[in-house]
Amino acid sequence: MARKTAEGEPITIKKYANRRLYNTDTSSYITLDDLAAMVRANVDFKVVDAKSGEDITHSILTQIIVEAEASGSSQMLPVSFLRDLIGMYGNSMQAMMPTYLEASMNAFRSNREQLQQAFHKGMGANPFATIAETNLRMMRSAAEAFMPGGASRPPASDPAAGESASPDALDEMRAQLAAMQKKLDELGK
Repeated sequence: MARKTAEGEPITIKKYANRRLYNTDTSSYITLDDLAAMVRANVDFKVVDAKSGEDITHSILTQIIVEAEASGSSQMLPVSFLRDLIGMYGNSMQAMMPTYLEASMNAFRSNREQLQQAFHKGMGANPFATIAETNLRMMRSAAEAFMPGGASRPPASDPAAGESASPDALDEMRAQLAAMQKKLDELGK
């Protein structure tokens, strides 16, 4: 859980016209690097424009990512991903992307925790199979959420019951996702 102020609210960071950031919790000026450290420390904050009061947290977090990627030393986003992401703007899939990316990050965090637990337990279970099963469940849930009648179909396998997904199940999911993309593209026209 993210740390908040004593009142349970996110810490307010004010951004002034001179581009300076002011932490109202510590009554001090901070930098983008300080904000990045706060994110890594799981400190909840919001950034507001000091003059208008507008919440500009999204643009500030995006700025932190852009500066980290531009530094060259810690690039994390592959060019192909950046191209795909840019291509999604204005695409019929744009509305789905925030939810999909958030679900993907949640699954990644969960997988990371499961992998760490498995290593601590001496690798008794195969953590990579667990990760694959979690990803398949997530893809199936996404397909069911966006495909009419998708929830009424019985799953090809139940990873939670210990069965692994068959190649046919993967092919079926791919076909469902392709059909979903086609329908969304048609709706966007």
